Amino acid sequence: MSTRSNLTTAELDARVAQWRPDLEAAVAGLYPDRCDEIVESLIERARNAARRRRQALVTLDRRRQTTPDWYLQPQRVGYMAYVDRFGGDLEGVRNRLPYLRELGVDVVHLLSLLTAREGESDGGFALRDYRNPDPRLGSAEQLVSLIDEMRASEMSLCVDFVLNHTSDDHDWARQAAAGSQYHRDLFLTFEDRTIPVLFEQTLPEVFPTMAPGNFTWVEDMQRWVWTTFREFQWDLNWANPDVMVEMAEIAFDLANLGFEILRLDAIAFTWKRMGTTCQNQPEAHLIAQALRAVTGIAAPATILLAEAIVGPDDLVGYLGRHHLERRECELGYHNQLMVQGWSMMASRSSGLAR
Repeated sequence: MSTRSNLTTAELDARVAQWRPDLEAAVAGLYPDRCDEIVESLIERARNAARRRRQALVTLDRRRQTTPDWYLQPQRVGYMAYVDRFGGDLEGVRNRLPYLRELGVDVVHLLSLLTAREGESDGGFALRDYRNPDPRLGSAEQLVSLIDEMRASEMSLCVDFVLNHTSDDHDWARQAAAGSQYHRDLFLTFEDRTIPVLFEQTLPEVFPTMAPGNFTWVEDMQRWVWTTFREFQWDLNWANPDVMVEMAEIAFDLANLGFEILRLDAIAFTWKRMGTTCQNQPEAHLIAQALRAVTGIAAPATILLAEAIVGPDDLVGYLGRHHLERRECELGYHNQLMVQGWSMMASRSSGLAR
Protein backbone atom coordinates (compact mmCIF):
# COMPACT_ATOMS: atom_id res chain seq x y z
CA MET A 1 0.00 0.00 0.00
CA SER A 2 1.42 3.38 -0.99
CA THR A 3 1.82 5.89 1.81
CA ARG A 4 2.40 8.86 -0.48
CA SER A 5 0.05 11.78 0.02
CA ASN A 6 -0.17 15.41 -1.04
CA LEU A 7 0.77 16.69 2.42
CA THR A 8 2.98 19.73 1.92
CA THR A 9 6.03 20.90 3.81
CA ALA A 10 4.26 24.21 4.41
CA GLU A 11 1.39 22.42 6.17
CA LEU A 12 3.81 20.53 8.39
CA ASP A 13 5.77 23.67 9.18
CA ALA A 14 2.55 25.42 10.20
CA ARG A 15 1.64 22.58 12.57
CA VAL A 16 5.08 22.65 14.15
CA ALA A 17 4.82 26.41 14.65
CA GLN A 18 1.37 25.96 16.23
CA TRP A 19 2.34 23.20 18.67
CA ARG A 20 6.03 23.83 19.41
CA PRO A 21 5.39 26.28 22.30
CA ASP A 22 3.16 23.76 24.09
CA LEU A 23 5.63 20.95 23.49
CA GLU A 24 8.62 22.97 24.68
CA ALA A 25 6.85 24.05 27.86
CA ALA A 26 5.71 20.50 28.70
CA VAL A 27 9.07 18.88 27.98
CA ALA A 28 10.92 21.61 29.93
CA GLY A 29 8.79 20.76 32.95
CA LEU A 30 9.39 17.03 32.57
CA TYR A 31 12.99 16.78 31.36
CA PRO A 32 14.75 20.12 31.92
CA ASP A 33 18.23 18.67 31.43
CA ARG A 34 17.44 17.28 27.98
CA CYS A 35 14.65 19.61 26.86
CA ASP A 36 16.06 20.80 23.50
CA GLU A 37 17.18 17.31 22.49
CA ILE A 38 13.85 15.67 23.32
CA VAL A 39 11.77 18.42 21.69
CA GLU A 40 13.69 18.19 18.42
CA SER A 41 13.55 14.39 18.45
CA LEU A 42 9.79 14.40 19.02
CA ILE A 43 9.17 17.00 16.32
CA GLU A 44 11.24 15.09 13.77
CA ARG A 45 9.47 11.85 14.62
CA ALA A 46 6.09 13.60 14.37
CA ARG A 47 7.04 15.00 10.96
CA ASN A 48 8.02 11.54 9.75
CA ALA A 49 4.77 10.06 11.05
CA ALA A 50 2.77 12.76 9.27
CA ARG A 51 4.53 11.91 6.02
CA ARG A 52 3.58 8.24 6.46
CA ARG A 53 -0.14 8.98 6.66
CA ARG A 54 -2.35 7.72 3.88
CA GLN A 55 -4.07 10.26 1.67
CA ALA A 56 -7.46 9.53 3.25
CA LEU A 57 -6.06 10.43 6.67
CA VAL A 58 -4.35 13.57 5.38
CA THR A 59 -7.69 14.63 3.94
CA LEU A 60 -9.34 13.92 7.29
CA ASP A 61 -6.64 15.96 9.07
CA ARG A 62 -7.53 18.97 6.93
CA ARG A 63 -11.24 18.55 7.63
CA ARG A 64 -10.68 18.32 11.36
CA GLN A 65 -8.48 21.40 11.36
CA THR A 66 -11.31 23.42 9.84
CA THR A 67 -13.84 22.01 12.37
CA PRO A 68 -11.75 21.41 15.51
CA ASP A 69 -14.85 21.06 17.71
CA TRP A 70 -16.23 18.14 15.68
CA TYR A 71 -16.35 15.90 18.77
CA LEU A 72 -18.48 18.43 20.72
CA GLN A 73 -21.44 18.44 18.34
CA PRO A 74 -24.64 17.61 20.27
CA GLN A 75 -25.78 14.99 17.77
CA ARG A 76 -22.77 12.77 18.52
CA VAL A 77 -23.68 9.31 19.81
CA GLY A 78 -21.04 7.05 21.35
CA TYR A 79 -21.06 3.27 21.70
CA MET A 80 -18.69 1.06 23.74
CA ALA A 81 -18.35 -2.68 23.21
CA TYR A 82 -15.96 -5.56 23.70
CA VAL A 83 -15.03 -6.86 20.26
CA ASP A 84 -15.49 -10.53 21.11
CA ARG A 85 -18.86 -10.00 22.77
CA PHE A 86 -20.26 -7.58 20.21
CA GLY A 87 -19.15 -9.14 16.96
CA GLY A 88 -16.98 -12.11 17.81
CA ASP A 89 -14.12 -10.67 15.79
CA LEU A 90 -13.31 -7.71 13.54
CA GLU A 91 -15.30 -9.15 10.65
CA GLY A 92 -18.27 -9.56 12.95
CA VAL A 93 -17.98 -5.92 14.01
CA ARG A 94 -17.88 -4.88 10.35
CA ASN A 95 -21.06 -6.87 9.70
CA ARG A 96 -22.77 -4.98 12.53
CA LEU A 97 -21.94 -1.49 11.28
CA PRO A 98 -25.43 -1.14 9.70
CA TYR A 99 -26.91 -1.75 13.16
CA LEU A 100 -24.74 1.01 14.64
CA ARG A 101 -25.67 3.36 11.81
CA GLU A 102 -29.35 2.66 12.47
CA LEU A 103 -28.81 3.68 16.10
CA GLY A 104 -27.18 6.92 14.96
CA VAL A 105 -23.80 5.96 16.43
CA ASP A 106 -20.82 7.87 15.10
CA VAL A 107 -18.19 7.31 17.82
CA VAL A 108 -17.23 3.71 18.68
CA HIS A 109 -14.90 2.54 21.45
CA LEU A 110 -13.84 -1.09 20.98
CA LEU A 111 -12.37 -2.69 24.09
CA SER A 112 -9.85 -5.53 24.36
CA LEU A 113 -8.89 -4.79 20.79
CA LEU A 114 -5.08 -4.76 20.92
CA THR A 115 -2.82 -7.70 21.74
CA ALA A 116 -2.77 -8.42 25.47
CA ARG A 117 -0.79 -11.04 27.36
CA GLU A 118 -1.95 -14.65 27.37
CA GLY A 119 -3.99 -15.73 30.37
CA GLU A 120 -4.84 -13.03 32.88
CA SER A 121 -4.65 -9.61 31.23
CA ASP A 122 -6.69 -7.22 33.40
CA GLY A 123 -9.48 -7.27 30.86
CA GLY A 124 -7.10 -6.59 27.99
CA PHE A 125 -5.25 -3.70 29.66
CA ALA A 126 -1.97 -5.62 30.08
CA LEU A 127 -0.74 -5.02 26.55
CA ARG A 128 1.90 -7.13 24.90
CA ASP A 129 1.67 -5.26 21.59
CA TYR A 130 0.24 -1.75 21.22
CA ARG A 131 0.36 -1.73 17.44
CA ASN A 132 -1.63 -4.80 16.39
CA PRO A 133 -5.04 -6.26 17.15
CA ASP A 134 -5.40 -9.45 19.13
CA PRO A 135 -4.77 -12.10 16.43
CA ARG A 136 -7.83 -14.00 17.64
CA LEU A 137 -9.92 -11.03 16.52
CA GLY A 138 -8.34 -10.49 13.12
CA SER A 139 -5.35 -9.11 11.28
CA ALA A 140 -3.93 -5.60 11.07
CA GLU A 141 -5.20 -5.45 7.49
CA GLN A 142 -8.73 -6.29 8.66
CA LEU A 143 -8.50 -3.61 11.33
CA VAL A 144 -7.47 -0.95 8.81
CA SER A 145 -10.25 -2.07 6.46
CA LEU A 146 -12.79 -1.79 9.30
CA ILE A 147 -11.55 1.68 10.25
CA ASP A 148 -11.68 2.82 6.62
CA GLU A 149 -15.25 1.58 6.26
CA MET A 150 -16.25 3.31 9.48
CA ARG A 151 -14.66 6.57 8.38
CA ALA A 152 -16.56 6.38 5.08
CA SER A 153 -19.73 6.28 7.21
CA GLU A 154 -18.57 9.23 9.35
CA MET A 155 -17.79 6.95 12.30
CA SER A 156 -14.76 7.59 14.52
CA LEU A 157 -13.00 4.76 16.34
CA CYS A 158 -11.50 5.03 19.84
CA VAL A 159 -8.70 2.77 21.12
CA ASP A 160 -7.18 2.22 24.57
CA PHE A 161 -3.66 3.68 24.80
CA VAL A 162 -2.34 2.31 28.11
CA LEU A 163 0.18 4.82 29.46
CA ASN A 164 1.06 3.65 32.96
CA HIS A 165 2.29 0.14 32.24
CA THR A 166 2.91 -2.68 29.79
CA SER A 167 2.43 -6.39 30.32
CA ASP A 168 5.31 -8.44 31.66
CA ASP A 169 5.61 -10.18 28.28
CA HIS A 170 5.85 -6.98 26.24
CA ASP A 171 9.07 -6.90 24.22
CA TRP A 172 10.46 -4.12 26.42
CA ALA A 173 9.85 -6.17 29.57
CA ARG A 174 11.35 -9.32 28.06
CA GLN A 175 14.46 -7.43 27.00
CA ALA A 176 14.69 -5.79 30.42
CA ALA A 177 14.54 -9.20 32.09
CA ALA A 178 17.20 -10.46 29.66
CA GLY A 179 19.62 -7.76 30.82
CA SER A 180 19.15 -4.83 28.41
CA GLN A 181 19.90 -1.69 30.43
CA TYR A 182 18.06 0.55 27.94
CA HIS A 183 14.87 -1.48 28.37
CA ARG A 184 15.30 -1.87 32.12
CA ASP A 185 15.43 1.91 32.38
CA LEU A 186 12.03 2.12 30.69
CA PHE A 187 10.52 0.59 33.83
CA LEU A 188 10.63 1.37 37.55
CA THR A 189 12.77 -1.35 39.12
CA PHE A 190 14.72 -1.60 42.38
CA GLU A 191 17.46 -3.95 43.56
CA ASP A 192 16.07 -4.16 47.09
CA ARG A 193 13.06 -3.05 49.14
CA THR A 194 14.60 0.12 50.58
CA ILE A 195 12.96 2.60 48.19
CA PRO A 196 9.70 0.66 47.71
CA VAL A 197 9.15 0.65 51.48
CA LEU A 198 9.46 4.44 51.56
CA PHE A 199 6.99 4.84 48.69
CA GLU A 200 4.52 2.43 50.26
CA GLN A 201 4.16 4.65 53.32
CA THR A 202 1.78 6.84 51.28
CA LEU A 203 0.80 4.57 48.37
CA PRO A 204 -2.76 3.22 48.33
CA GLU A 205 -3.46 -0.22 46.90
CA VAL A 206 -5.62 -0.36 43.78
CA PHE A 207 -6.61 -4.01 44.29
CA PRO A 208 -5.80 -4.71 47.97
CA THR A 209 -7.49 -8.13 48.00
CA MET A 210 -6.65 -9.41 44.54
CA ALA A 211 -3.19 -7.81 44.16
CA PRO A 212 -1.92 -6.43 47.48
CA GLY A 213 1.10 -4.16 47.44
CA ASN A 214 2.59 -2.06 44.66
CA PHE A 215 5.84 -3.92 43.97
CA THR A 216 6.58 -7.41 42.64
CA TRP A 217 9.79 -9.42 42.88
CA VAL A 218 10.87 -10.62 39.41
CA GLU A 219 13.12 -13.63 39.76
CA ASP A 220 14.54 -13.48 36.21
CA MET A 221 15.72 -9.92 36.77
CA GLN A 222 16.49 -10.21 40.49
CA ARG A 223 14.77 -6.88 41.05
CA TRP A 224 11.58 -5.41 42.45
CA VAL A 225 9.28 -3.98 39.76
CA TRP A 226 6.66 -1.30 40.39
CA THR A 227 3.29 -2.92 39.66
CA THR A 228 0.48 -0.52 40.59
CA PHE A 229 -2.35 -2.68 39.25
CA ARG A 230 -1.40 -6.36 38.88
CA GLU A 231 1.85 -8.26 39.22
CA PHE A 232 2.00 -8.76 35.45
CA GLN A 233 1.62 -5.04 34.65
CA TRP A 234 4.99 -3.28 34.88
CA ASP A 235 4.86 0.47 35.50
CA LEU A 236 6.74 2.61 33.00
CA ASN A 237 9.34 5.12 34.16
CA TRP A 238 8.00 8.37 32.71
CA ALA A 239 10.85 10.27 34.39
CA ASN A 240 13.00 8.70 31.65
CA PRO A 241 12.53 10.77 28.44
CA ASP A 242 13.05 7.63 26.36
CA VAL A 243 9.63 6.49 27.58
CA MET A 244 8.08 9.68 26.21
CA VAL A 245 9.76 9.16 22.84
CA GLU A 246 8.80 5.47 22.62
CA MET A 247 5.19 6.10 23.63
CA ALA A 248 4.87 9.04 21.24
CA GLU A 249 5.91 6.71 18.42
CA ILE A 250 3.16 4.30 19.46
CA ALA A 251 0.64 7.16 19.46
CA PHE A 252 1.70 8.07 15.92
CA ASP A 253 1.32 4.48 14.72
CA LEU A 254 -2.15 4.15 16.27
CA ALA A 255 -3.21 7.41 14.65
CA ASN A 256 -1.83 6.21 11.32
CA LEU A 257 -3.94 3.07 11.54
CA GLY A 258 -6.87 5.50 11.51
CA PHE A 259 -7.88 5.75 15.17
CA GLU A 260 -9.36 9.18 15.81
CA ILE A 261 -9.53 8.99 19.62
CA LEU A 262 -6.74 7.76 21.88
CA ARG A 263 -8.05 6.92 25.35
CA LEU A 264 -5.19 7.68 27.73
CA ASP A 265 -5.63 4.81 30.14
CA ALA A 266 -4.41 5.34 33.73
CA ILE A 267 -2.96 8.78 32.89
CA ALA A 268 -3.33 9.86 36.54
CA PHE A 269 -0.88 7.15 37.70
CA THR A 270 1.99 7.95 35.33
CA TRP A 271 4.21 10.13 37.53
CA LYS A 272 5.66 8.94 40.82
CA ARG A 273 6.64 11.21 43.72
CA MET A 274 7.70 9.98 47.13
CA GLY A 275 5.49 11.14 49.97
CA THR A 276 2.36 11.27 47.79
CA THR A 277 -0.23 8.82 46.50
CA CYS A 278 1.59 8.94 43.14
CA GLN A 279 -1.70 9.83 41.51
CA ASN A 280 -2.74 12.99 39.73
CA GLN A 281 0.70 14.61 39.99
CA PRO A 282 1.34 17.86 38.03
CA GLU A 283 3.67 15.99 35.67
CA ALA A 284 0.80 13.76 34.55
CA HIS A 285 -0.67 16.87 32.96
CA LEU A 286 2.65 17.69 31.30
CA ILE A 287 2.74 14.18 29.82
CA ALA A 288 -0.74 14.68 28.36
CA GLN A 289 0.22 18.12 27.05
CA ALA A 290 3.33 16.76 25.34
CA LEU A 291 1.36 13.93 23.74
CA ARG A 292 -1.33 16.39 22.65
CA ALA A 293 1.29 18.62 21.00
CA VAL A 294 3.15 15.90 19.09
CA THR A 295 -0.09 14.25 18.00
CA GLY A 296 -1.29 17.64 16.78
CA ILE A 297 1.76 17.77 14.53
CA ALA A 298 1.61 14.17 13.32
CA ALA A 299 -2.14 13.58 13.11
CA PRO A 300 -4.46 16.56 13.68
CA ALA A 301 -7.53 14.37 13.20
CA THR A 302 -6.73 12.39 16.35
CA ILE A 303 -7.86 13.66 19.75
CA LEU A 304 -7.12 12.52 23.32
CA LEU A 305 -9.55 11.19 25.93
CA ALA A 306 -8.37 11.24 29.55
CA GLU A 307 -9.21 8.12 31.54
CA ALA A 308 -8.52 9.84 34.83
CA ILE A 309 -10.81 8.36 37.45
CA VAL A 310 -10.71 11.41 39.68
CA GLY A 311 -13.23 13.84 41.13
CA PRO A 312 -14.76 16.56 38.93
CA ASP A 313 -12.50 19.30 40.30
CA ASP A 314 -9.37 17.31 39.46
CA LEU A 315 -10.75 16.17 36.11
CA VAL A 316 -10.95 19.73 34.79
CA GLY A 317 -7.16 19.94 34.77
CA TYR A 318 -6.90 17.14 32.20
CA LEU A 319 -8.91 19.28 29.81
CA GLY A 320 -6.27 22.01 30.06
CA ARG A 321 -8.02 24.47 32.37
CA HIS A 322 -5.38 25.01 35.02
CA HIS A 323 -2.69 27.58 35.79
CA LEU A 324 -0.57 26.52 32.82
CA GLU A 325 -3.48 27.10 30.41
CA ARG A 326 -2.02 24.81 27.76
CA ARG A 327 -3.92 22.42 25.56
CA GLU A 328 -4.28 18.95 26.98
CA CYS A 329 -6.97 16.30 26.41
CA GLU A 330 -10.05 17.19 24.39
CA LEU A 331 -12.25 14.81 26.37
CA GLY A 332 -12.29 13.23 29.83
CA TYR A 333 -14.37 10.70 31.70
CA HIS A 334 -16.68 12.20 34.34
CA ASN A 335 -16.63 9.09 36.50
CA GLN A 336 -19.20 10.22 39.06
CA LEU A 337 -21.68 11.24 36.39
CA MET A 338 -21.31 7.90 34.60
CA VAL A 339 -21.92 5.94 37.79
CA GLN A 340 -24.85 8.14 38.79
CA GLY A 341 -26.40 7.76 35.35
CA TRP A 342 -26.58 3.99 35.72
CA SER A 343 -27.73 4.31 39.33
CA MET A 344 -30.56 6.65 38.34
CA MET A 345 -31.76 4.22 35.68
CA ALA A 346 -31.58 1.29 38.10
CA SER A 347 -33.41 3.18 40.85
CA ARG A 348 -35.79 4.94 38.46
CA SER A 349 -35.06 8.18 40.28
CA SER A 350 -33.33 11.36 39.11
CA GLY A 351 -32.45 12.39 42.65
CA LEU A 352 -28.72 11.82 42.17
CA ALA A 353 -28.64 14.44 39.41
CA ARG A 354 -30.08 17.20 41.58
